[in-house]
Formats: sequence, structure tokens, C-alpha cells
Amino acid sequence: MKLLVVEDEAKLADYLKKGLTEEGFVVDVARNGVDGLHLAAEGDYDLVLLDGMLPGIDGLAVLAALRQSQQTPVLMLTARSQVEDRVKGLQAGADDYLVKPFAFSELLARIQALLRRGRPSQTPTEATILKLSDLELDLIRRKAMRAGKRLELTAKEFNLLSLLLRRAGEVLSRTELAEQVWDMNFDSETNVVEVAVRRLRTKLDQPFDRPLLHTVRGMGYVLEAREP
Repeated sequence: MKLLVVEDEAKLADYLKKGLTEEGFVVDVARNGVDGLHLAAEGDYDLVLLDGMLPGIDGLAVLAALRQSQQTPVLMLTARSQVEDRVKGLQAGADDYLVKPFAFSELLARIQALLRRGRPSQTPTEATILKLSDLELDLIRRKAMRAGKRLELTAKEFNLLSLLLRRAGEVLSRTELAEQVWDMNFDSETNVVEVAVRRLRTKLDQPFDRPLLHTVRGMGYVLEAREP
């Protein structure tokens, strides 16, 4: 799932991106209100983490602008602990409010709770369950099942499978996989994608009769249910 962090404190923003990426999320970061509003308006995010005090446009103004066009869940992060400040944020359209400093475990729990609600235009199944043939991916519970059997995946393997499943039938290049899953510019000397795909295929396909993850020579990889 894709998150946007709008936070001007560089150390905290980097900490959040690292921790949430390790949990399997795809994370973009904006350092000010102007960039945050632009990304939130243009990107297809499942949730926005929004600092209350930002340069350019403050968090409440960003939130108010977003609520004119979309209902993406927003979790406000702020150093303001006064009740009236929290009330203002919630009244402006925030879905939850977390006061700094906070424990990462609590932040993660609040994110998961908000994601479980889904977007108003989606049913919970549409929002959180991906399926292909006998493969099922639960994005909230972080579970992958095939033919009723649990697949024990690492966070990166889960993220890789999630991307492939979201775009099932589409050939994804090594460059795109590296950018989307590892947030890195692809280096031809790096075999991180090939290694990850090989390990995922061992868990996803080898125990079963019908492979789903296919290599397209010279182009990349595709997840699809092909006829025998």
C-alpha cells in the first residue's frame, strides 16, 4: 500500500520512511506543505501522514484543500498537545491525531486501523484483498495464501508480490521493480531484483502445479494465470 509522509523535520521524515518501508509500504515524502498538497492531490495514496506545522502551507490548510476533492485517510502528526488543537484537526477532516513524540508501534497500529476502514467508495474487500487464480493477498493482515496454504514471505517479498498482483498481466521491468519496491535507481551491477524474484518464486510457485510468476526474456516479469 502507498503512503505519503508530509513532514519538514528531515530526521523524523527519514525515520518514518525507513520504518514504514521495512513494514512493506511504498512511501513518498514531502518536506513542505506546497509539495505535500501537490503529491497528495496527484498521487493515488492509501493514507497521508500529515505534520500540523509545515513551511509554505501549514497542515490544516493542506488538509482543508484535500477535503475539497478527496477523502483519503489523513493521520495528523503534531507537537501540539492541547485539546483544542486536536479538536481543530479532527474538525478540519483528519481521521486520527497523534502527538509527538510517539512510539513507532503506536503509529503503525493507528495506520493499520485507518486502512482497515478502507476508502468510502470501496468495500473492505476491494480495498484490502487482491486475488489471482488461487492466490490471495490480504494487504491489511499482511497475509499471502495460495490454494488455502499460507506463504511465509518477508516484508520485501510481500511488497514485491503486492506490486506484481496489483498490475497482474503487465510486464514490469527490473528498473521499475527496483524503483517501486526498493526505492532505488536501478544499477545494472546489482542483482537484488533477480534474487528477490527467485526467492519469491520458490515460495509462490515451486510447491504448486501451476506457475504464476513468469519471466519475459529481455523485458522483465509478469504475474498471470496462463493456460496449461
